[in-house]
Amino acid sequence: MEEPVDTQAAILGSAVALLDERTFEDISYLDLAEASAVSERTIYRRFPTRSHLLEALAQWIEAERFPLAEFHTPSEFRDAVRDRFRAYGTAPGHAFVAARGAALSPTTDPRSASSTNAILAMLDEAAPTLNRRDTQRIAAAARYFASPIFWARMRSGFDMNADETFEAFDRALRQVLATAPEASWAE
Repeated sequence: MEEPVDTQAAILGSAVALLDERTFEDISYLDLAEASAVSERTIYRRFPTRSHLLEALAQWIEAERFPLAEFHTPSEFRDAVRDRFRAYGTAPGHAFVAARGAALSPTTDPRSASSTNAILAMLDEAAPTLNRRDTQRIAAAARYFASPIFWARMRSGFDMNADETFEAFDRALRQVLATAPEASWAE
């Protein structure tokens, strides 16, 4: 008996492969159907608009191509972000698609991202007495500064490479963390 095909993964994997040859705007649903060996109608059912496709593709690229390494401390978080920014630099076309998709208003169920949950857990451990509102504020800022959107803005707006973008991230993160009362941080 044949294994069932994960249609969505096949479509998104084919889209990533096509991104090596052309831009997202130049990939039609027909091209995607031919590359993924599914009907164009199936693609439209899964992704009724290009925004749906872009959002799903961005999430897939981040999870499959640029996963954020596991971290538990602010230092490990910094290292994971540095490695991710360097990975973005090796495949900027994919990173820019991830950034564009992340910038969209959600078209699907806006579940909390695993990176947000990991940042919240890190902050709960590193700053156990920090109030929930400040923890969530710091987590939101940290997630933005570690995002493909931030990387893309630094790359396109300031022509920064991965290490320069990481330095900007690090300065921003240190400023955000400094806003928390010192009594909050574990010794």
